[in-house]
Amino acid sequence: MSGGRPASLARLVGSLLLIASVLTPVHASARTAPLPLPLPPEPPPASSRPPPPVVRPSAETAPRKPAAASAASPQPPATEEANKGSVTGLPIPRFVALRTDDVNMRKGPGFRYPIEWDYKRRDLPVEILREFEVWRLVETPDGARGWMHEATLVGRRTFIVQSSDATLRADARDDASPVAILKVGVIGFLRSCKAGSDWCRVRVGDYDGYLERTQFWGTLADEVVQP
Repeated sequence: MSGGRPASLARLVGSLLLIASVLTPVHASARTAPLPLPLPPEPPPASSRPPPPVVRPSAETAPRKPAAASAASPQPPATEEANKGSVTGLPIPRFVALRTDDVNMRKGPGFRYPIEWDYKRRDLPVEILREFEVWRLVETPDGARGWMHEATLVGRRTFIVQSSDATLRADARDDASPVAILKVGVIGFLRSCKAGSDWCRVRVGDYDGYLERTQFWGTLADEVVQP
């Protein structure tokens, strides 16, 4: 019995030493350094910003040809004074817009004249060239000429994008921020055009900005449009 105690004590001492070595704290210099905090993301470069929205025509702009259209009818004689309407006394030529989505263009100033075209686009701008009683000789953006009743026209100022897409800008400068891209056929409202300026302030739906006169049809050269 006495011979086995030293061996047991030796094993116990060895076990305690082993446990002590495992539980010994790591030296401060050997501890793991804390991970660095992540850096905030860098803002995207200007080239990756989303492009401006694209506005497309809301309806067809081309007129419809009636099934049966006869040959041209005689026109009334011109009675306008220079730059002045014979009926209203308003400037000639001048721009107006279609009042509804169904406006007839006739070959002459009267219901007895045949319908040449049927326009299905409210607010389409047209240019008045002559006046005769309640009829107006107009030219449309596509170059067609004919007579429309004054009741189908309204004096609000509109425009239509022609030839190529137009960039609506936040200011009257070529380098101003783009607000929207207006596709060919888009119709909007003229808010103002200043004297001697190549730009007009316009509104298209929820978008407001500036267009160069060369990018749309609906104003005379150097015409002033009051807000």
